[in-house]
Amino acid sequence: MYLDHIVHHVTKTPKDVAEDWCAKGFHAVVGGQHLHWGTYNALLYTKNSYIEWLALEHLEVASKANHPFINLFLNDLKTGPGFGTICIRTSTIDELCLQLEGKGLETSGVLHAERKTTSGLVRKWKMLFVKEEVSDALPTPFFIEWEESDKERYQLLHDDSSIDSSNLELAIAACEFYVAEPREVMDKWKKYFDLKEQDEQTLLLSNTQLVFKKLENGTKERLESIQISGSDIKEDIIYEQATYRFR
Repeated sequence: MYLDHIVHHVTKTPKDVAEDWCAKGFHAVVGGQHLHWGTYNALLYTKNSYIEWLALEHLEVASKANHPFINLFLNDLKTGPGFGTICIRTSTIDELCLQLEGKGLETSGVLHAERKTTSGLVRKWKMLFVKEEVSDALPTPFFIEWEESDKERYQLLHDDSSIDSSNLELAIAACEFYVAEPREVMDKWKKYFDLKEQDEQTLLLSNTQLVFKKLENGTKERLESIQISGSDIKEDIIYEQATYRFR
């Protein structure tokens, strides 16, 4: 399994977010609109994953969406911006749904989704969620299967200028979560998603590390920071209450 993308809930518009990150030297772009969800986004691609900055466009539409992705977004945004959750990429989402349900998990079933890009193109994908109450507990990752293969998708992204050569130098090397009981969360994710354990605080996806640390202050368990390799920048950037570590 691969990390597909990081979801960062933001209060700025996608245009402003893309401009902010372009000013920092990164090729970030406005992604487009989720017309059925009332949201829109900005995106920063890496060689095999990406960052999604998700923003609210139409509150009325979002409030009526009743979608697990949007329910988490609206809940978390009440206390301000920050990282929301992570998405794992699969090429066998229907089989994965059956596997998770066979392990005793209740799922959303496979959902269909789409985004209208700024050029008018509609990109489509399938999603899968573990059913759970939105709370301060760490959200379970959700899953995605794109309509195109990775090679086809990246070619399309190159063709519409969503990525350039600089994006392909970057990689999300690690995701750092702060939780009340790291061991408990790791054991749960290992069991359900068949992840390998690198050490006592790290699980492995094929293209990144998932690091779990003890939450000492506060009650909200979330992704706290991500580590990005391949950039000339070697510093931490705190943006919309989320930490980006460049190494």
